[in-house]
Amino acid sequence: MCTLILSAILPVLALGANWPNWRGPNGDGSSAETGLPLRWSTTENVTWKLAMPDVTGSTPVIWGDKIFLSTSDQGKVWLWAISRAKGEFKWKSELAAADAKVRKGNMSSPSPVTDGKTVWAMSGNGHVRAFDFAGKELWHRDFWRDYGKFGLNHGYGSSPLLMADGLVIQVLHGMHTDDPSYVVKLDLKTGKTLWKVERPTDAQTESPDSYTTPVTIQHQGKTQIVVTGGDYVTGYDPATGKELWRGGGMNPRGNPMNRIVASPVVTGDLVFVPTRVNPMQAFKPVASGKPVLAWDTPNGPDVPTPVTDGKLLYMINDKGIVYCFDAQTGKEVYGGQRIRPAAYSSSPVLADGRIYMTNEEGTTVVLKTGRVFGVLAENALDDYTLSSPAVSDGQIFLRTKGWLYCIGKRK
Repeated sequence: MCTLILSAILPVLALGANWPNWRGPNGDGSSAETGLPLRWSTTENVTWKLAMPDVTGSTPVIWGDKIFLSTSDQGKVWLWAISRAKGEFKWKSELAAADAKVRKGNMSSPSPVTDGKTVWAMSGNGHVRAFDFAGKELWHRDFWRDYGKFGLNHGYGSSPLLMADGLVIQVLHGMHTDDPSYVVKLDLKTGKTLWKVERPTDAQTESPDSYTTPVTIQHQGKTQIVVTGGDYVTGYDPATGKELWRGGGMNPRGNPMNRIVASPVVTGDLVFVPTRVNPMQAFKPVASGKPVLAWDTPNGPDVPTPVTDGKLLYMINDKGIVYCFDAQTGKEVYGGQRIRPAAYSSSPVLADGRIYMTNEEGTTVVLKTGRVFGVLAENALDDYTLSSPAVSDGQIFLRTKGWLYCIGKRK
C-alpha cells in the first residue's frame, strides 16, 4: 500500500525520515518511525522550542534539515522555513497580503507540501505559491481572482495534494456562495491550470462545505483521486479530471448543516470516508459508476481524521471518545473508550506501535496500538492547539498557539 501511494504522489525518494504533508509520508497519518519519545512536558524531553505568532490548524512539514510552516502574523499569511537542528528561523515569504479570522481558524489553515526541492503552500483566501528551499518564489496563483471567492462557513481549510505530475486542489463550498464547487490540477513548475472540473452537488445550506484534503487510491493498477464533501465521495482520472465514480449515503437524514471536516483515508483498495459523525463509510473504487460500499458505522469522527495501519482503523471524535475497527470488515474491535476529556481537533498519528492524539488544550494522549485499548502516557503542553503532530527521525513536532516544540533526540 505504501509503495503504491508514494509512486502515485511523488517520486520515491527516501521518504521514511520526512513528513512531506499534513498526513505524513503515506498520506494516512502513519509512519514507520521507531524510537519516538513517550513522555514530555514544556521542559522535559524538549530539544528546542520556537515562538509562534498565532494559532493555526496547519501542520509542520519536514524534509531533511528544513521545517516549513504556514503562519498568520501581523495581518498577513507567511511561509516560514526553520532549521531543524536548532529550531532557528531561516526565512519567510509572503503567501497572502491579508489575513482574516474565521471562527477557530484563519488564512494559514492549509498545510504546505514538499518534494524535497520545492515547497508549495496555499492560503485560505486563495493564494497558491511555489518556493524553492532558499525561499525564492517560483510562481503564484490567485484563485479568488481567477475563480471567485471561497464561500465556506468556517473558512477554507483543505490542503493541496501533491502528485508526481501536478498539484491537486479542491474547493468545495456553498454556505456563502452560489458559485459551483470544483477540483483543479496545477502544473508543478509553472502553476498553470492543467484541468479544472466542476463538482456538482445537491447538498443544501452548509452541507456543500468541505474542509477535507484529497487522497489517491489504486484501482486495477491505475491511480484515482478521491474527494469527499457535499454529501458525496467522488473518484477522478488524474490525467483529465473526469469524474469516474460517485458514492452517496453521506447525509442520510438530509441534514442541511452536514459540512465535512475529517479527510478520507486509504488503505489497500479501501477508502474510509468520514462524514459529520454518522455514518463513516468504507468504499471500494470502481472504474466507473457507483463504488462498492464495503461497510459503514454510526460511530465516526467529526473533526479529527482517522488513522490506520492497514489492519485496524483508529478513530477519535471531537469529544475524546476512541473507537477501533477492523479495517477490512468494519467490525468494532473496541469502542466508546474515553481519554482525557477535552475538545479534539487535530488528527491522530500512528507510529512506533503507538497512537498520538492531541487535544485543544495541548495534551497529547498516547495509546498503544492493537486490539486492546490502553493509555500509555499523557503529556501536557498547556497551550491551545489545533495542529496535528508530525514525526521524523525519532522526533515529534508539536505546534501550539505559542510554540513549535521539537520533542526528543534526532536519530
